[in-house]
Order: sequence, then C-alpha cells, then structure tokens
Amino acid sequence: MRLPTFCSISLLAATTVAYDDLLRFNASPQVETRSIDNIYKAALKEGDVVTAWMGGDENNRQGAVKVAFKKAFPGVKLNLTVDLSKYHEGNIDEQLANGKIYVDTLGLQTLQGFPRWKEEGALLNYAPLGFDKIYPDFRDIDAAYYGFRGLSWQLIWNTDKLKGKAPQAYPDFLRPEFKEELPQKYGTSWFNTLLQQKLRWVRGSATGPALVTDPNTTYVATFTSGLRLLKPQGPLNATFPKQGQFVSWPQAAAILKDAPHTEGAKLFHTFLLSNDFQKQSGFWSVRSDVPAPVGYLKFIEMPGTNPWAFSNFMEDRTRVERLRFWFEKRLVTPQGLSPLDDDL
Repeated sequence: MRLPTFCSISLLAATTVAYDDLLRFNASPQVETRSIDNIYKAALKEGDVVTAWMGGDENNRQGAVKVAFKKAFPGVKLNLTVDLSKYHEGNIDEQLANGKIYVDTLGLQTLQGFPRWKEEGALLNYAPLGFDKIYPDFRDIDAAYYGFRGLSWQLIWNTDKLKGKAPQAYPDFLRPEFKEELPQKYGTSWFNTLLQQKLRWVRGSATGPALVTDPNTTYVATFTSGLRLLKPQGPLNATFPKQGQFVSWPQAAAILKDAPHTEGAKLFHTFLLSNDFQKQSGFWSVRSDVPAPVGYLKFIEMPGTNPWAFSNFMEDRTRVERLRFWFEKRLVTPQGLSPLDDDL
C-alpha cells in the first residue's frame, strides 16, 4: 500500500520564512549517530527541565509516556503538559511571534501545523535514532517532523450493558437498542437517521468511553474514540468497522529549532521512536520493523483506512470549515467546559 508522502512543500512565501524552502537551503537534517546512552549523558549534562507539549483531552492522557520516560532516564526532568492539540498549536504560534520559546518538543494531532512551522523555519531538522525505520510516508524528508504513534477511532461498547449483537459497522448504530444510549461514507440520510437516536454529543475523545464505562449511566457505545490495541480490560470492547472507512493518523512530533533544551528533546524523541516504546505503547507503531499488536495487521496494512488522508484533510482548512459549519447547523456548537476541565 503506497500512501502520499509526509513531506508537504508550499509554493507560497511567508514573511517569517528564514530561508527558501522550495530550494531547501539549510535543510540538511542532523542525523543522530550517538548511542542512546551518550544522548542520555548529554541530556544530564544539559540539565534543567525538558518541556514537552502533547495533545490529549484528559490531564492523564499521556501519563504512561511520562512514567516510562522517567523510569528509563532517571535524572532527566520532563515537564509534560497535555492540552487539546489545537490550543497547543495556537500557543506555539504566540511563542514564535514573540521570539520567546520555552517549549522544547511537541506531539500533536493537528498535523496541518507541522508543514507550516517547517516553512517558517521554526523546527529543528533532526533525525533521531530509528528515524530511518519510520514508514517514509510518515516522516518529513528533512526530518523536521515525523509520526511517532498510530492512532484511530473504533467502535466501542460496554459488554456488561449491551446484551445483544455487538456493533460491526456504523449502520448498526441505527438499531433500536442504541436509541438514547449513544454518547461518515453513509451520507446525510444515514446521519439524519442517526440524529433520531437521540445521541449525547460530548467534547473530547476520552469522554465517550468514560460515560460508557460508568455503571451508573445507560450509555452503551461510542464511535468517536479509540482504545489501546490490547486484550480488553474491564467491560469495554472495541472493533473496527467491517464495512466502510474509519479514521486513522500518525500523531506527529517535532523539536523547535530554538528549543532551550535540545539535548533533552533529542533524548525524548529517541525514546518515543525506540523499539521498546513502540512495542509497548499499545498502539500501532510507525516503524516498519516493529510488529503490529497481536491480532492486528500493521498500520499501513489495515483495510478500510488511509492513515495519511487525515493529514490531507486537515491541511485543507477551507474544506474543514465548510464541514464544521455543516455539523454545527445540525448539532449546534460545542457546549460546556474543555474536556480537561469537565470532570467527566
């Protein structure tokens, strides 16, 4: 399966561009040749605190990453802040505009920001250990940014609450047993029928599974989130649709060129791409030499999805706005607090 390349080159000049990206002056990446032990020593010598901003919709969303990094590299302090990727993106733009960079590394879902930041000369062209093993379609040709984790949406249900047949495709959510109990290839007719099921629409991909898991709610299923690709723990189970498409994408990472702690950031990126982390994260690996989680095909081999289509969609902001307004007219604008603050 061949996907469009992860590299996106713009022909438009920006006032903040430090060089002509079309001709790729100063584009040669720093290719890491040191061992991870030597990178670790350099990070310890650099000292201070490495600041990482990662996308997520609950404060504990990246807790496993922080714990694993701390265990692997004692003495290197990591300040990992979780927020919605779209808010991180705006805050990074503000730092760049003011020339006051205090964030070292990013890991975001808003993939459209990375080509723009590269064009502005804001990213460090750095190829960490393992970079050459990343699927070519998931890495920028100049190593300005690259995927580090494969994510997707799934069909999720509570096995304790749903006694009938588990959902296998999106039309299954039109069945009577899902009416009022739920927190797009099928067109407007399917969507309008879905609205008659009186779903509860919530903010954040973690909120749906939380409500479905709660034994004190009647919600039985959700299809706007994803679980780790591991053996089910607790009442939740998940699958991918047997018919139709599902959304998947490589969450991307980059180091800011003017980051105050580049050695610590390089260590963090090498850690994210390491064989151990890629195998144990519970998600798809972006590396071609790491096997898929048990019971699944590799990321780029999964039927019914194109991991790069999401990035192409996100970069077309005019199209995104049209679709957002279409949904807002039918669902109203998002209501309530940020999912990081709503206690759900």
